[in-house]
Amino acid sequence: MLLHPTSLPGASGCGGFGQAAHGWLALLGRHGIGVWQLLPLAPTDGTGSPYSSPSGSALNPWLLDAEQLVQEGYLAAAAAAALPAGAGHRLDPAVQQRRSQALGEALRLAWSAQAPDRRQAFRRWCRREDYWLRDHCRFMVLRRLHDGQPWWQWPAALARRERRALARFDRQQAPLLLEEQLLQWQLQGQWQTLRRQAHALGVQLFGDLPFYVAHDSADVWSHPGLFSLAGAGADLEAQSGVPPDYFSATGQLWGTPVYRWSRHWLSGFAWWLGRLSRQLQLFDLLRLDHFRALAAYWRVPGGDPTAEHGSWQPSPGGPLLTLLWLHQACRGRLRGGRLPLVAEDLGVITPAVEALRDRFALPGMKILQFAFDGNADNPYLPANIQGSRWVIYTGTHDNATAVGWWQGLDQASRQRLEQALHAPVHAPGWQLLELALASPAELAVVPLQDLLELGDEARFNTPGTLGANWNWRLTGPVTDLDGPLLGYGELARRHRRMPCPADA
Repeated sequence: MLLHPTSLPGASGCGGFGQAAHGWLALLGRHGIGVWQLLPLAPTDGTGSPYSSPSGSALNPWLLDAEQLVQEGYLAAAAAAALPAGAGHRLDPAVQQRRSQALGEALRLAWSAQAPDRRQAFRRWCRREDYWLRDHCRFMVLRRLHDGQPWWQWPAALARRERRALARFDRQQAPLLLEEQLLQWQLQGQWQTLRRQAHALGVQLFGDLPFYVAHDSADVWSHPGLFSLAGAGADLEAQSGVPPDYFSATGQLWGTPVYRWSRHWLSGFAWWLGRLSRQLQLFDLLRLDHFRALAAYWRVPGGDPTAEHGSWQPSPGGPLLTLLWLHQACRGRLRGGRLPLVAEDLGVITPAVEALRDRFALPGMKILQFAFDGNADNPYLPANIQGSRWVIYTGTHDNATAVGWWQGLDQASRQRLEQALHAPVHAPGWQLLELALASPAELAVVPLQDLLELGDEARFNTPGTLGANWNWRLTGPVTDLDGPLLGYGELARRHRRMPCPADA
């Protein structure tokens, strides 16, 4: 089941790691649903998107549950009651930003009253996570003190990370840095509690990792040499995107820096290995977004306004994944000899990309909403799916809901879907799920909106647009979903398939 935790219900204006999340896991366990897929848990950009994060290794403070902090004695009830809260059933990023800052301050003010063993556990955790935590906290505090300006507009000594300037900053801003550390410590504690519950229920947690990181991020600020920056960092020597295709005559320009792969080679891919290892500590399974860029990436000149004049450049995906395989094997984290990764291999995929995916036995993705265009060779058609090493989706967070998709479908495509179903369409989400479960794929994923038969008012994201994205939420308690999910068990029994075996 695909559902981002921000969509869970609750009074704070944003779903999180609290009671609703625990109820959601219990619901999945009751109905034999073996995998919960989430979007990146990192802090979001100003639009609420988790795919353009200011910090790729941190967790989003919006997800921290204040009620749980009160119950565990980390926060006074009065302080929790005074936190800003969103109104209505749509997430408001501005409100959540104010809430997370107020929550960090409340945690800091309550910190001196904590028992010595808690304070010692916190210090141990900070030392263990120092490889990402220190620079994340610095970055977030500096961004806050400079009214959200990008790091290349900060005072030059801080933008260049001069040692004396950073040491002075650490001393002067120790209280604000403590707030950021406490937020991340509590977030990780609440997430690990959820993860233990998931494992007890037989539910795996399926995360998502963007390929690129944002230009204005702690990752680029703290490791500028690993990215295609020009001058003092404000400009890009090269930027990311994809070439022109059927959908766009100018391609897609993403505007993030591309990697200086030669520097990553020289460092033994230390930054990448740290990034991937961090995510694999949080999740049981991880989707690699834009997987094809591990074989070759589209490099666009830094000043270009479109992606038309880019060029394909090779990427060292093979050596990187080999090192990751060895890294995970030494820690006993492989599954049947396989990395717990899923390759997002959508779009025009070359034989080299397929060879890289297959070399490491990574499942690829199939999207049923892409299947019924009339092309008999369409790789997303259920009849064309060969072998089991696939994850099949009715739709993703970037698609219309199944109902919205069906409503916008032309008559010929509708007829093709009905021919595949051998039945008229009366419940698009459920019937697409039936096709998915009947396929040979080892894992079927369905967004919750499809099982609730919601239209595009519940669509989570429309790529390339600004506005009502990333903010859909459930309007009632999680327990209200019990009835709508009862049919899932019947479908699974009919096709004698349950989601994702443990070694998938």
